[in-house]
Formats: sequence, C-alpha cells, structure tokens
Amino acid sequence: MSEKEDLAKQKAEAAAKAKAAALARKQAKAETAERPEGDIDIAKQKAAAAAKAAALARKQAKAETAEKPEGEIDIAKQKAAAAAKAKAAALAKKQAKAEEAEEKSEGEIDIAKQKAAAAAKAKAAALARKQAKAEEAAEKPEGEIDIAKQKAAAAAKAKAAALAKKQSKAEEAAEKPEGEIDIAKRKAAAAAKAKAAAVAKAKAAAAAKNRTAVQESEEADTPSEISPNQSKLDQIVSAIESHVGQGALLENYINRLSKDVPTLVANPDTYFSIAKFLRYDEQLDFSYLSELHGTDFESHMEIYVHLHSFKMNQSVALKVKLDRDTPVIPSLVPLWSGANWPECEAYDLLGINFYEHPDLKRILLGEDWKGYPLRKDYEPYDVEV
Repeated sequence: MSEKEDLAKQKAEAAAKAKAAALARKQAKAETAERPEGDIDIAKQKAAAAAKAAALARKQAKAETAEKPEGEIDIAKQKAAAAAKAKAAALAKKQAKAEEAEEKSEGEIDIAKQKAAAAAKAKAAALARKQAKAEEAAEKPEGEIDIAKQKAAAAAKAKAAALAKKQSKAEEAAEKPEGEIDIAKRKAAAAAKAKAAAVAKAKAAAAAKNRTAVQESEEADTPSEISPNQSKLDQIVSAIESHVGQGALLENYINRLSKDVPTLVANPDTYFSIAKFLRYDEQLDFSYLSELHGTDFESHMEIYVHLHSFKMNQSVALKVKLDRDTPVIPSLVPLWSGANWPECEAYDLLGINFYEHPDLKRILLGEDWKGYPLRKDYEPYDVEV
C-alpha cells in the first residue's frame, strides 16, 4: 500500500472518529438536557472523560507515527486502530450500560406519583362524565324526562292510588246502613250461636247421662246397712200423708250423694201445703230455710228447697218439678222470709214465676234484659256481649 493511500485511510478514520465523537457529544448534551441536575453532572463528567481519552489517544498515535518508519508506522497504525476500536467498543458498552441503567431508573417511576396521576385522571374522567350528563340533561327536550323520574312518579301514583282505595273502602264501610252488617260479623255471630248451641247440647247430654247414672246407682245400690236417717224420713212421710193426704208426695228417698239427706218430691198442687206443714208442725218444726234454687233440666224446671229443724236436729230437702214453658209455683216468702231473694234470683235467671211473692223483681239484671241466662237454650240478644 502506498504512503498516500495510508495517509488517506488514516484521515478517513480520523474523520469518522471525530464525527462519531461529535455525534456522541451531541447525544450526551441532548440526554443531559432531559435529565435532572444530578444526572446532568454525571453525564458531563463522562463526556469530558471520553473526550479527554480520545484526544490523548489521537496525540499518542500521532507521536508514535512520527517517530516510527513506514513499516512500523503501518503496524502502529493497525495497533492504534485496533486499540481505538477496542476502546470505542468498551466505551460504547459502558455507555450502553449507563443508558440501560438510566432507562431502568426512568422506568422505575415513583409509585406514589403513578397512583396520584391515575387518581387525578380518574377524577378528571368522573368530572367529565358528570359534566357531560349535566349538559346532556340540559340539552334534552321537556318530553324526554329522565327514566328515574318517570319511575319515581309511577311509584308515587301507585302509592296514592292504593291509599285512596283503602280510604274509599273505609268510607264505604262507615256509610253502610245498619241493616247491611258486615258478612264477617254475621258469620262470627252465626258461629258463636252454633258453638253455644253445641255446648248447651253437650252439657244437657252430660247432665242427662249423670242423672241416669245417679238413678241407676241409687236403684242398684242396696247397702247392707240402712241409712241412719231412714227412720226420720219414714216419720216425716207418715206425718205428711196423715195431715196433707196420701197423694201429696210423688216420691221420697235418702240422697246418699248428699250426706243421706231425706228428700221429698212434692206434687206442684201440694207443694205449698207440704211446706206449710213442715214449717208449723210442732213435732217437725222446720223453722230454717237454708237454701232455695232452681235448675233447668231441659225437659222440665225444678225447685230445690233445703230446710232444717233444730228441734229434730235434722235437715230435709223439698223438691218440685215444673212445666218448662210455664214455670209457676207459689212463693214460700209467707212461710220463710229467707226465701225472698233466692226466689227473685230464680225468677231473674230462669224465668220461674213465684206468685204471691211480695216484691218479685230482677235483682241481677235490668228489667229490660231479654231472656234468662241460666236456661239451657239461652241465646244472647247481642252476640258481642
């Protein structure tokens, strides 16, 4: 290779190196402008070191070239070129690493800043949407009412309609005439009547069964010992038949279910005469009336009078059966003043009429009360009472 060609080649290489260095400095300056102050200083230092190294290499190459003969100059140039290439490669590698590190640091942006930026973006987007909705609503014509408003209006209308319907029903119920009683009330009244009738029927059946059982027990019961009151009963019955008449008593017996009390069942026609004989007979002298009450057996009414003789130290029961439709019997008040209130009570609750009573009246219920509560077929005038 001629000397001219070597010189031209060296000049071309030097020009390329100078151009590459200028380009590197220009790029470094651009990057420095984009970096923060701390990074700018580091970049400047790197660029200065690189420029200094390049200048020193060029100076050394020139000196070595000047001192060596042509053959050695070629070798030296080659070595210099190889060294320059290696140095340039190392510098490029170092620069690449620095740039990679810078890129990494740029990629690792502060998380807080990212979050703040994202929050700001989201807030701005929400505000923009809200503003857009407001503008859209403002731009809508009157006919295109918001769906939510339509739903709210429909719900309010439905609620008002339901309230009006309820109020109209209440007013209609209040305006009904007395004759048009509520069906529910009539059904309740009918049910109450049916229930009362069923209860009364059950009670009557139980009472009839009880009476039958008592009678059967009394008939079947033939105790081995005679009642201590049997002789007293015989004495009383004999005296009544002697003074009042043989048919004055319908029957007589010892009531073993009530402390063996002698019991006399009188004919309604002879009831008062028997009571008068028991009261004023000197041997019997039943001067104290301890009890008087009436009972509804459905088939008939019954009056039960409990008398006591202090002279005989003996009690006796006087009973009489009455017609249920027209229960009328003489009053015992002329014989025992203690019969006054008990007879008024039987009249008040059962409707038994005691004629020749001095002041027969209702003592528990008012005079305008309808019916007699102790009768088995009693139905309340007002089912709600």
